[in-house]
Amino acid sequence: MHSKKELSQVFDTVLFPKIFQAFRMAIQPSKLIIAFLAVAIICLAGWIMDLIVVATSSQGETGVFSTLWYTGATGFHGTVYSLLLFDLPGVKANITECFTAVGEVLTDHYLYCIIFFVITLAVVSVAGGAICRIAALQFARGEKPGLTEALRFSAKRFTSFFTAPLAPLAIIIFIGLFIFLLGLMGNIPRVGELIMAIFMLLALIAGALIAVVLIGAVAGFNLMFPAVAYDDSDCFDAISRSFSYVYAKPWRMGFYTAIAVVHGAICYMFVRFFAFLLLRATYWFLQVGVLGDNSKLTAIWQKPSFGSLRGLLVLPGGAESVAAFLVYLCLLAVVGLIVSFIISFYFSANTIIYSLMRNRVDNTALEDIYTHFEDVETEPATTESRPEEVQPDSETQPDSSSSTE
Repeated sequence: MHSKKELSQVFDTVLFPKIFQAFRMAIQPSKLIIAFLAVAIICLAGWIMDLIVVATSSQGETGVFSTLWYTGATGFHGTVYSLLLFDLPGVKANITECFTAVGEVLTDHYLYCIIFFVITLAVVSVAGGAICRIAALQFARGEKPGLTEALRFSAKRFTSFFTAPLAPLAIIIFIGLFIFLLGLMGNIPRVGELIMAIFMLLALIAGALIAVVLIGAVAGFNLMFPAVAYDDSDCFDAISRSFSYVYAKPWRMGFYTAIAVVHGAICYMFVRFFAFLLLRATYWFLQVGVLGDNSKLTAIWQKPSFGSLRGLLVLPGGAESVAAFLVYLCLLAVVGLIVSFIISFYFSANTIIYSLMRNRVDNTALEDIYTHFEDVETEPATTESRPEEVQPDSETQPDSSSSTE
């Protein structure tokens, strides 16, 4: 009997298996709907911006958003495949190539990328905050808030969600400005080198602060949204919590993240395989239904493969063009649902990791979460004091009548 209790206590102290709940939480319909709407808005904004840029450009080049989408998808798939094959050099190579390609696009079209980044961050702040809130309530208390309730929560905390990822960047730029000014002073003839040498120690200290903020921002970025969703933190409190958890237990944070990444890669392959079976089954029965005349089907829909679910949009002309376009929209919806699952899994898994890290660092119970009822805890006390103020007047009224009698 005692051995069973001791064994259960040991399993209770081991928290990392709780990360495996992320898949079940990620496929919740409300999360997928929120993520799908976010993907649709971001893609629509990107395509509109591409149309504007291509229309105003004299050269018929590929749109910036299309380039970013292709680069991100290629890098993501290459990273997942390499990870499942335990090819760590391949993982590193795919991530490096992806960031290099994105950096080149950012250099060539920095104004476009800044505008698109702001739009994306605004949409993700609302959608990601809502998904984190649903995941937090589901993981902490087993509750499943409605879609509108979660969106209302993220909309009210939009400033915290939006500024939390930007604040570390602003801090780095602010600190780097002093080093930049020192470099400008180095241009002073004859004494510039001496000034830089005198203040070099301060510059190194500033560089160390930049390194600390940069490491904390990269490693703790995934915890910023869950901090707001769990504890109703503002921007600076979310940054402080994420930084403190990373630096307090870095190995545990890395261990939890590695488990979530591997688990997420396996779940993604399963979801993609499910979508592939869905499309191939549909395609096969349609092929049988057209009685062997494959030309009609192939004219509007290319045979799907595991590597290319949506294929290319081919417009043969006439009614077939309309049919091909409608089929392509359906295929885009399937791909959009897969991307929505990735987004939902990302925020759900990191919400669980935040709760586990908070439990280990701050010794906070997993069930402890902010609720809106805490904002109105003092209201009953104020409403109950009103009858007490009226009560003495009612008690003195009989005394006065008795005295008259």
